[in-house]
Amino acid sequence: MRRRKRLTETVEASDELGRAVSDLDAFFELANEGEAVEEEISSELKTLSERLDEIEAASLLGGENDHRNAIVVLHPGAGGTESQDWAEMLLRMYLRWAERSKFKVDVSETQPGDEAGIKSATFTVKGENAYGLLQSEIGVHRLVRISPFDSNARRHTSFASVFVYPEIDDEITIDINLDDLRVDTYRAGGAGGQHVNMTDSAVRITHLPTNIVVQCQNERSQHKNKATAMKMLKSRLYDAELRKKQAETDKLEASKSAIDFGHQIRNYVLAPYRMVKDLRSRLEVGDVDRILDGDLDKFMHAYLVFHKTGKLAGEVGDDDEL
Repeated sequence: MRRRKRLTETVEASDELGRAVSDLDAFFELANEGEAVEEEISSELKTLSERLDEIEAASLLGGENDHRNAIVVLHPGAGGTESQDWAEMLLRMYLRWAERSKFKVDVSETQPGDEAGIKSATFTVKGENAYGLLQSEIGVHRLVRISPFDSNARRHTSFASVFVYPEIDDEITIDINLDDLRVDTYRAGGAGGQHVNMTDSAVRITHLPTNIVVQCQNERSQHKNKATAMKMLKSRLYDAELRKKQAETDKLEASKSAIDFGHQIRNYVLAPYRMVKDLRSRLEVGDVDRILDGDLDKFMHAYLVFHKTGKLAGEVGDDDEL
């Protein structure tokens, strides 16, 4: 049924493009007859170009797990409040992107920072090709700005890391020895209502052989939180196994497991100039606010093209050219 859905969407996309081209032909005919339809042609071309980018991005998603839901984990780097605030900005950016893309999001846990921001966040993005698209975000993200927490208004650099794992469903069986698990329950923190904050409903599971830790606190029921945490653990174990196999066959892909600070994939500069630059595809965008508000499709598309073909997006200085 999933394959049938994808094929149906492909046929519908083809029909949609055919109609768009026919509409443009009609506008060009009107233009040749002297009608003032330049604005309509410009608008149609822009819409068609954006749609073509979406279809091209989808065509590049042929990996075994690209169609799956994605589990995203955010962690601030060194820098205390600065990096914790940056991690929260990234969380907002991805939630806004998911909303723009009509994906459903379930936030499993967020750990608030000491003064501002977050110490960690885990959420699941649900929808076709969520994992394939969000793979482009795996790595370290670097922010340069005038710090709102510095009374001397000095420029600060902050880092935060993004990890993405495919959510494992019933199609794949992951065997876990219960003796390898340590399950801890604790009282949830942050917003959530009296019941959430006054009972030990939050669950943390540690897989002892790999030291992988997952936690969930968004449900009132400890049972539901444990079930969600187990699904997250299975996804993490499956992803770790995939990365191990990939490292044996493709050293370039193994770079995913070498994420650490100082190896950023994207720079977000708010001062002394404003620009977002992806260091892999070389795509540059000047409208930083738009990117931080979740408009990530161009970066995802450029990464997929680079990842599959090795072709760079090129430097774009004027945002209107996007």
